[in-house]
Amino acid sequence: MKQRRFGKTNKMVSEIGLGTWQLGTKWGEPFNHQEAMAILETAYEQGINFIDTADVYNNGQSEKAIGDILKKYPDFFYVVTKCGRALNPHTAEMYTPQAIEKFVDGSLSHLGTEKLDMILLHCPPTPVYRNDEIFTKLEQLKAGGKLIDYGVSIETVEEGLLAMEYDIAAMEVIFNMFRLKPLEQLFPTAQQKDVGIIARVPLASGLLTGRYNTNTQFGKDDHRTFNRNGEAFDKGETFSGVDYQLGLQAVEELKALFGTEDLIPYSLRWVLMNEAVSTVIPGASKVSQVITNAAVDNFPPLTENEMQKVEDIYNRLIRPSVHHLW
Repeated sequence: MKQRRFGKTNKMVSEIGLGTWQLGTKWGEPFNHQEAMAILETAYEQGINFIDTADVYNNGQSEKAIGDILKKYPDFFYVVTKCGRALNPHTAEMYTPQAIEKFVDGSLSHLGTEKLDMILLHCPPTPVYRNDEIFTKLEQLKAGGKLIDYGVSIETVEEGLLAMEYDIAAMEVIFNMFRLKPLEQLFPTAQQKDVGIIARVPLASGLLTGRYNTNTQFGKDDHRTFNRNGEAFDKGETFSGVDYQLGLQAVEELKALFGTEDLIPYSLRWVLMNEAVSTVIPGASKVSQVITNAAVDNFPPLTENEMQKVEDIYNRLIRPSVHHLW
């Protein structure tokens, strides 16, 4: 597995990581610890050393499963976890230094480690990015040995630019063939400040796999059913905020461009074509998906013509409805 330098952390991480929102479960289904452990074991076997998780994923079960694999391979994985989404209500006022330390302690307990490799604020409300107290607290926790580095997971480019006014080490951002805005200002600024970039939602909630059509049914507890208009959380998290039918139209054009029904390797390779990206984190609810994702490490680069055609499809079909929102 090829590795890339993870910004100012100076750590070398697998360019294909593992997102664990669905670890051991499909969206809306019960958590399966045995399946989760099999997925993590397969990640190890495939040379995937970068894991992204959060305290709220499967109500802490994802962190606990990762804690178990860390005991088996204590020096292999680099784990990024996230905090803040458990706040209720999830408002800027609820983000306090005390809350942040409590979250850090909770993740330390779940993961069974003495210090966190990295913790990210988990898509907080925009005013949090202007709250000196929160970033001062993160710096204090770093100095106190509870964490090595910290950063943010963002919804908008504006939030990323605000966050980089602090000494963050990394940033997690939605970046895929349906979300090109980070290329304009965010990524160049991150490179200038040596901030590592974690590319999340690279397959646009599965839309960019090429496997869905107008007849595809998602479960009632699946966010792809209930959050298409942002009913539960930012709609940019679901299909990258792209209207489903419009997305399917763009997918058909991408299939024609690449001459395939399977867009997964093209979608992941497209993300990795940008040198600002440190790692991309497709999720996996079963072992076979880890293997499929890892195989992209040996997938050839896209051509200049293919990259331009992707941009053309985005500009014509996707850009008008999403570019200004995030």
